[in-house]
Amino acid sequence: MNALLSEARAKVGHRLAMHLRVDLFRLHNSTPMVSFTFDDLPKSAVTSGAAMLEAHGARGTFYVSGSLVGADGPDWVAGDADDVVALHRRGHEIGCHTFSHQRACDLDAAAMQQEITRNRAYLHALDPSIRIDSFAYPFGYGSYARKHQLRKEFQTCRSIVQGVNSGGVDLQFLRAMPLIDREMDRDGIERAFDDAQTNNGWLIFYGHDVTDRPSPYGCSPALLEHALAAASRRKIPVLTMAEAMRCARG
Repeated sequence: MNALLSEARAKVGHRLAMHLRVDLFRLHNSTPMVSFTFDDLPKSAVTSGAAMLEAHGARGTFYVSGSLVGADGPDWVAGDADDVVALHRRGHEIGCHTFSHQRACDLDAAAMQQEITRNRAYLHALDPSIRIDSFAYPFGYGSYARKHQLRKEFQTCRSIVQGVNSGGVDLQFLRAMPLIDREMDRDGIERAFDDAQTNNGWLIFYGHDVTDRPSPYGCSPALLEHALAAASRRKIPVLTMAEAMRCARG
């Protein structure tokens, strides 16, 4: 019964987070833009994913949970602490994904603050120059109760609710499109870019591993390459979340 009640509360909190803004932010970007983001630090995202972005002169945002660094799971081999530092020093952005990879809807204010503080301390211990301006909700579950708190800690919070951000947006619940083979194909990528160009939007892709045989949450190098080539062909700049946010401020 307690588990059912907890899940019911999580779903309600997530729905409220989707539809109730803390405030309205109007994007002032002068051109459409796209960000490529990766969650949980799979080793293949660090190696193949980052290298592919760099080959296009681009950088991505990697949302890191300190507890998952170096901790292999059933779906992929994990990147390690040296990988986090290497990504940062190569110009990629390191974002926060809580320390313990817990859903925001399961955390009260004190627990969320502990997760943020612990993750910041972990990342700063690796390299004090790492800035943590961006947050992504673990498992994609938002929480209206935590949005005010997160607003004070991060410039942006990324969800996994599908859509392209344009006009007036909720910075504590930015929408994103899956760069996941099981959920996205080349035509879907082109439609997402069409939307971004038509509405001068901010397109955010999210994924995990990058390998020829991706997990249910990852993408093939071919799919990532198609998205990067589409951005290049359309002359849409590829920006980290922090870089895009600076452009969004005008």
